This record gives sequence, structure tokens and C-alpha cells, in this order.
Amino acid sequence: MDNVVNRLIRYAKVHSESEYHGRETNPTDLREFDMAKLLVQELKDLGIENAFCDEHCYVYGWVEATPGCENLPAVGLVAHMDTSPDCTGKDVKPQVIHYEGGDILLNKEQNIVMEAAMYPELAKFVGQDLVCTDGTTLLGADDKAGIAIILQAVEEILAEGKPHGRICIAFTPDEEIGKGTDNFDVEGFGADFGFTVDGGDITDYEYETFNAAKANITITGLSIHPGFSKDVMRNALLIAMEYNGLLPPMETPVNTEGYEGFYHLLEMNGGVEKAVLTYIIRDHSMERFLERKAQMHKAAEMINRRYGEGTAVADVWDQYYNMYEKLKDHMEIVELAETAMKAAGIEKPTHSAIRGGTDGCMLTFKGLLCPNLPCASHNPHGRFEFSPVPSLETGVRTVKNVLSAELLEKIEFRKEK
Repeated sequence: MDNVVNRLIRYAKVHSESEYHGRETNPTDLREFDMAKLLVQELKDLGIENAFCDEHCYVYGWVEATPGCENLPAVGLVAHMDTSPDCTGKDVKPQVIHYEGGDILLNKEQNIVMEAAMYPELAKFVGQDLVCTDGTTLLGADDKAGIAIILQAVEEILAEGKPHGRICIAFTPDEEIGKGTDNFDVEGFGADFGFTVDGGDITDYEYETFNAAKANITITGLSIHPGFSKDVMRNALLIAMEYNGLLPPMETPVNTEGYEGFYHLLEMNGGVEKAVLTYIIRDHSMERFLERKAQMHKAAEMINRRYGEGTAVADVWDQYYNMYEKLKDHMEIVELAETAMKAAGIEKPTHSAIRGGTDGCMLTFKGLLCPNLPCASHNPHGRFEFSPVPSLETGVRTVKNVLSAELLEKIEFRKEK
């Protein structure tokens, strides 16, 4: 039998980074198929002969319910195969380090050190083995730890022969760039509800996300030779800076936490004649979310009053919504997650609001209710990412518990009409 650590290390070595500026269809880079093909084979090796990868790089597989458990809810397990393009996922060199406290020397040759002062949560893992990088790449535990947990849990359930309902498994591409569910076959997947395994600390699960929008602000200026520009030139770049100045300066990611929303300027490009600002807008409150989007349009109107109609054009569109709005009427699924975590040895599971989104958020609004279980990824999207081994093992127990007939028989799941 395999183990969850070996799985994570094996998956981490596969370059499956998605691309912000990739193709307009899934996947954004063909290398993501390398991970998909590996996982299809591993599913088949577990006896899941129906496993396949479709043309969009989605991996699916199903395990039928054991005799007598056919009436239990079909539970979906979902994780994403891509890693973030924010930090390279090429030539990942995972290593297991026994942490004895203090700073961690990841790379002696390049003197790359994970400083305990910068990452105080390390103190929780003194005396444990940590799966780390060599400090030159991300690890990809977000979300390859989730994949490892799912497949290890399924392998153990099948080996132990314990009763379970139908198990639906899916691995997605392009989650890191917000395209993870674009071509997900919810109806074909066949789960009554599901869980993404894509969270952080193993004690924390999630069923709230941001409401999210994106905005492109196009500023049209007027160019003329700077020596003859008095009272004529309109510098689109300077007007763009004025536009940004009309947004609340303290409501940016660096100044917010918890349930506080923000405006985030991602890119600013252009010249004197034309400039484009790209923002993301986030808030857990739908009321405040609507106010934020309205503010983007109001700022454009103010610019137009100063410089003329059409100087600023705000194009704002929604990306996803807070999945709590759907899950609040099905808290039995959330209770199942918490019960499973307690049974796995987590005395006091916590839940926090995700300052972002997940495939589960998108799937929830596509009709598949899908809160988020932890996958033990810490410091994701960077070269100081790590996963504690005991946390990975707890994650396996948690997933086995959400699939167990014993717990599923106790919940009163009500399907949407």
C-alpha cells in the first residue's frame, strides 16, 4: 500500500503549473495533462477502471456503493491538479525535514532559510516531519496534498472493505487562475454533494468565500508633443492614477483581514493615449460587494465629469459568489465535515471564511454543494510552502470519515428540488 507522503512527493515533481495568459480553453497549458494521465493510471491501479481524462483535462472516476449502502448520499471528492503561476512549479525538489524548532535551512548551497520569525505558525509543528521544498520553487501542496489525501483515503477504504456509499472523484485543471470548473460535468459527476480538499491548516474547514468581481477600467487620453501640450494634453496614465485615488486607500489586501473586503489593483498598462487598470473586487457581504462594484462606476463618472464623457469606462463583471448563501440551508453537510474531523482526532475543529474562492465555491453555484476540507498546505504559492506529515495523515482519516457509511447514515441530507 502507498502512503500519503510518498504520493505528495510524487505529485509535486510533476510540472503542472497553469498560466494566467494561456489559451482560452481548458487547460491553459498542455503540461497539465501530464498530471492528469498519471492520476488516471493511479485510479485504475486502485481498481477504478472507469477512470478517464476528458478533452478539457478533467479527471473523473467512481467507486460504487458497497452492498446495502446504495441509498446513502453519493459523496464527491474534488481537488485541483494545477499549481499557481505566482511561483514556478518546474523542477520541484521536495524534501522531508524533521523540525526541531527555529529556522529551517532549506538549501545549503544557496543559503535559503525559512525564518521562524517570519512564519510563527511553525512553532505548532516542532517535533514533526515537514514536507518542504529546496527553497527554489513552490511545493505544490496546494492542491497536490489534497489529491494525495483523497487517493490515499480511497485506497485504504477499498483495502479495508468498510461500508460506504457511492464515491465520486474528480481532479480539475486551472483552479489557480479561476477556470477550474469552466468545463466541469456536474450532472455526469453524479454526486449528491461534495467536498473540495483544498484548505490550509488541518484543523480548519471552510464554507464561506468572498463574493468576487473583476474590473477593467479603460482611460482614454490625448497625446501631443510635450513642448506644446499646455491645456491640451490629457495623460491617460496620470488620469488612471487619479481614478485609483478615488478608491478607499485603506481597503486594499495589505490593509485587510478576516471578513474585511478590498479593491486590488492587479495591473496598470498603457501610455499617454490609453491606459487600462485591472482590479479584483472582494467582499463576504453581498450588500457591501454591490456597493464596491457601484463605487467602481462612480469613480469613472467622477473622472468623466472632470475630463469629458467617455474618458473613463468601467467594465465590471462577477466571478463567483459566497457559497454560504447556498450552504446555509444545508448545514448538515458542514456538520458532517466537522464530525469527520473530530473522529479523525481534531478535538476542536475551526472554520474560517476563505479570503478567496475555491472550485467548491463555483461548483456550489452550479448545483453541487461543496464546502472545503483542509489539505495541510502552509505558505502556499511560494518557496516556503510546507505540509506537516501528521496533518497529511489526519487529512486521510478525515476524508475516510466523510465517506463512511456510519456517519452518512446519521445525516439528514435533503436534495435540492
